[in-house]
Amino acid sequence: MSVTDIVLALFILLLLAYAIYDEFIMGTKNGETRLRVNLRRRNKLDSIIFIGLLAILLYNNIHANGTAVTNYLLIGLGLIAFYLSFIRWPKMLFKPEGFYFANTFITYDRIRSMNLSEDGVLAFELEQKKLLIRVNKLDDLEKIYKLMVENQ
Repeated sequence: MSVTDIVLALFILLLLAYAIYDEFIMGTKNGETRLRVNLRRRNKLDSIIFIGLLAILLYNNIHANGTAVTNYLLIGLGLIAFYLSFIRWPKMLFKPEGFYFANTFITYDRIRSMNLSEDGVLAFELEQKKLLIRVNKLDDLEKIYKLMVENQ
């Protein structure tokens, strides 16, 4: 196994660990999930470019008579990238003590203000940061509002 294969295998393992954490483990941490909201997907073009570059690397490896292990690792990395970019939905999980946004747990007491823009973007202002939440369905904004009123 070459250094390239080891690096590819390491990235595959890290992305698999992230996918498993995001899909299965995050929902069980910090109590039961009271509300799950799917968020809008972003950066589709970046994902398409990355998968295209992997396809170019695979093509070059096949024509340069590279190892079969490298081919399989590139295909595996492409499949995981496709899953993370186009199949998995980014989500926001609301728990009794706080919520998960971008895989970070934020407690409700950190929220200083909450605003809704005209185009349906919910903004949470924290101590030093502003979170912009773009939901997939506008009906989810009402569910978030009801949940936030219950917690305050």
